Amino acid sequence: MPASPAQAGQPSGMARTSVLVVEDDLGIATQIVRGLRRGGYDADHVTTGGQALRWGDPDVVLLDLGLPDTDGVEVCRRLRERSRVAIIVVTARGEEPERVLALDAGADDYLVKPFGLAELLARIRAVLRRVHPGGELLKHGPLTVDLRTRKVTVSGREVALTPKEFNILECLAADPGRVLSRQQILESAWDAHWYGPTKVLDVHVGALRRKLGVPGLIETVYGRGFRLGGA
Repeated sequence: MPASPAQAGQPSGMARTSVLVVEDDLGIATQIVRGLRRGGYDADHVTTGGQALRWGDPDVVLLDLGLPDTDGVEVCRRLRERSRVAIIVVTARGEEPERVLALDAGADDYLVKPFGLAELLARIRAVLRRVHPGGELLKHGPLTVDLRTRKVTVSGREVALTPKEFNILECLAADPGRVLSRQQILESAWDAHWYGPTKVLDVHVGALRRKLGVPGLIETVYGRGFRLGGA
């Protein structure tokens, strides 16, 4: 059984967005949870609709429709009746009638398997912007990252970043102080199946450091990766 929210604990500093994955295929669930955690989210997993309904109130629910105990559409409807939680249906059922049923039951979005991690993370960000407008502002020392507008400021000065530079900074700013490996950042900022050289990340991080202009803000942890520090 996965840990409950009370058992899981929260990281120090900024609270992270919690995501509950409702999926009875353990292989798929493991990949999704791993990708979400690499992307800076607190992710947990249950295998049945009953467990999902008893879980509590995460920020986001990723809901499969083909559950062993309860129809996923009914789970979606019952979640929506009690909560404003963001619900993204994640399923192999891609037919229009299935999408209409889920959306009418209260789902905020509908993602058909198979899909990439980058698309999933983008869908989560988009849904959170709609459900909690203005709630995606990350601050760390002089740094402010606005996830809705994708604007970055340092001590009030706006810094123009490329899309990849922003993705890297977003990944680090989601959990300041946490060390992320090069592969974790590449999979979050580029693609879940990145197989290219990790040296490309060092080039982007170097450019990002120069643009931010704050010594020590992005720290290299030798042999492990990078983290946001220096606040």
